[in-house]
Amino acid sequence: MEGSSNSNSRGFFNTSGVSDRNTERVTARSKPSLSHVDEYVRSVFGSSTRKSFEEGSLGTDDPFVRSLEWGDVSLRQWLDKPERSVDVFECLHVFRQIVEIVNVAHSQGIVVHNVRPSCFVMSSFNHVSFIESASCSDSGSADSLEDDPVSHKKREDAGSYNKILERQVEKLEEEKKQPFPMKHVLAMETSWYTSPEEEFGSPSTCASDVYRLGVLLFELFCPVPSREEKSRTMSSLRHRVLPPQILLKCPKEASFCLWLLHPEPSCRPSMSDLLQSEFMTEPRDNLEEREAAIELRDKIEEQESLLEFLLMIQQRKQESAYRLRDTVSLLSSDIEQVAKRQLVLKQKGSSFSDLSFPEEPSTLLASRKRFRQVIPPEETNDEESLFLESSRLMRNFKMLETVYFLTRRRQLKASASGKSLTRHSQLSSENGRGSEKSSVSNSAAPKDLSQNDSRQGGWIDPFLEGLCKYLSFSKLRVKADLKQGDLLNSSNLVCSLAFDRDGEFFATAGVNKKIKIFECDSIVNNNRDIHYPVVELASRSKLSSACWNSYIKSQIASSNFEGVVQIWDVSRSQLVTEMKEHKKRVWSIDISSADPTLLASGSDDGTGATIGTIKTKANVCCVQFPSDSGRSLAFGSADHKVYYYDLRNPKIPLSTMIGHSKTVSYVKFVDSSTLVSSSTDNTLKLWDLSMSASGVNETPLHSFAGHTNLKNFVGLSVSDGYIATGSETNEVFVFHKAFPMPVMSYMFSNTDSTSGLEVDDASQFISSICWRGQSSTLVAANSNGNIKILEMVA
Repeated sequence: MEGSSNSNSRGFFNTSGVSDRNTERVTARSKPSLSHVDEYVRSVFGSSTRKSFEEGSLGTDDPFVRSLEWGDVSLRQWLDKPERSVDVFECLHVFRQIVEIVNVAHSQGIVVHNVRPSCFVMSSFNHVSFIESASCSDSGSADSLEDDPVSHKKREDAGSYNKILERQVEKLEEEKKQPFPMKHVLAMETSWYTSPEEEFGSPSTCASDVYRLGVLLFELFCPVPSREEKSRTMSSLRHRVLPPQILLKCPKEASFCLWLLHPEPSCRPSMSDLLQSEFMTEPRDNLEEREAAIELRDKIEEQESLLEFLLMIQQRKQESAYRLRDTVSLLSSDIEQVAKRQLVLKQKGSSFSDLSFPEEPSTLLASRKRFRQVIPPEETNDEESLFLESSRLMRNFKMLETVYFLTRRRQLKASASGKSLTRHSQLSSENGRGSEKSSVSNSAAPKDLSQNDSRQGGWIDPFLEGLCKYLSFSKLRVKADLKQGDLLNSSNLVCSLAFDRDGEFFATAGVNKKIKIFECDSIVNNNRDIHYPVVELASRSKLSSACWNSYIKSQIASSNFEGVVQIWDVSRSQLVTEMKEHKKRVWSIDISSADPTLLASGSDDGTGATIGTIKTKANVCCVQFPSDSGRSLAFGSADHKVYYYDLRNPKIPLSTMIGHSKTVSYVKFVDSSTLVSSSTDNTLKLWDLSMSASGVNETPLHSFAGHTNLKNFVGLSVSDGYIATGSETNEVFVFHKAFPMPVMSYMFSNTDSTSGLEVDDASQFISSICWRGQSSTLVAANSNGNIKILEMVA
């Protein structure tokens, strides 16, 4: 049989907690259900416990959960607030709603067993709802639900998390030290709301519900500040003994309460008598006026909430509009600057009457063609090239947009502090690596541009240079495969690759304990079955690194797993000298190109050695000199940091770069004030040494991602702004310093270096990589000893 509630309540009324008066029997000493605990917990924790209920297989259709999501609180919690004061109209308003809910049930012949505060919730507007679910059911309705599969499942669900909820209540009570421990109060509540006839084993009747209404009325008008006093007061109430304060302050309410609490059921009023009593009807006018005022206040608060919500949306949208307006203004200014530069260049170009400028599909395409004059173009028409270029541009449009705004933000910040970001020309001029595109741009730059234009448009040249270089190449092509057979070694892992100063020869060093010198052009031009090294140098230990001397062409240095650094004369195939300062394996060495008498090494013993020793707390995995100075040194460490030292003061670093989450395996200088680091956290990071504040830099210019590097040394090399690195997916990735996404990649095939046959080995990875000087060619090796000479092409 279904029940219903009055229009003032948002309650849920079903037959799980109410039963026909002729069919149900409630024993006086029925043990209170532990599920009252979760009633309180959910009223305290609100909707934040919804996830835990869902994990307990409770559906979101549970009315208790749904009501608490609306911000309701348990009536029990509301009654036991320590700071609650008695508002007569408020208490009558609450009591009237509960009386009307019970009257609806009685009018349908249903006894409501659970007329207790824990089975009601109150909204923030004092609307009372009857929540009857498994959490409020007691043994009085258990029999009627025995054959109901839905209710049976609900009881199982409730029991499955009751223990968890009980522990949450205990924890909350320990933390907050509440004056009313709700677990104790809920356990006692059933006893307080049990009528005298039920105490003696008689069945529950409508008169029993009236008795429970009397207890509830008493709790409404008689708040108790402590648990002990609460227990004494409720025990006295069983004998109809009321505290003196309620008799003095609320005599009418006390008298009415005693009538409802009469020990004889027949002497208690029926629901119709109760509703028609002077107590309920006398304050009706005042109560209705109060209820109208409350309803009006509720509507005002609802409108206020809506107004606040709309104002918040308006504020956020206005902030977005302001930011968008600033962005559009910035873009308009930049467009004006670029258009002005283009106009000046066109005017300057018109003065060369003896030169004819070919018409190209786009200015950007023409820039690309000028930049690639030294590269043999593949046979393709301009329309197809433009289409491919546009697709690459659109595919990475969001990333390019992000980089543009980051560049502009840094330029604006630098302009505000009086600094300049026009350092892009250093890269082109350094080590003679300037590309033809860069020289053309510099020579064609108008000298009559105003200083203001130069300041405002300082971002254009580095961003344009990076964009043109990013779009200049699209893939890596194999120029040659280095085929070598070394049957005497089971492992051919190449740990290091290095080109000499002229890019004529390159050296390989690895776990086969040999340094092999190959002539690059001979390998490219001669397609042979096996390529032999021109020189082979044997070491007594596995080799970890090799580096050529940029001044003495025939001199090469190596480091091994025993911690020994060796200098070799390649022309005579002889060992020149050995240095045994390190006690553990040396991972990396580097010879300064500015001062070729300086050599740096980094070791597992936590030291970096040059003309002195820099001691660190962690393993040193890589060392690198800047190309223009022998007075500075950068190294990466197993403590996830990059250090930059002035060798004239090796006690403290000039800068410490913090940003990687794992070991830093490589560091390479891009130019004199910018370096890139590689780590086994799957990223490369670009650092500006001039941005270090107080010796610490935690903000890299870019974080490059796309490759996989979690446990191995995969190589790192830099040339003309292009950054090449390996991957544990057996791929070579190439980035440009201006953008965080890869420019191109190439995957090695899984072949055996000796037999040349395909093998099923997913563990192969790129182990070393090196650019050939200033060219677009690089050499890469993988963990199986396969070496390829690759070239960037459009």
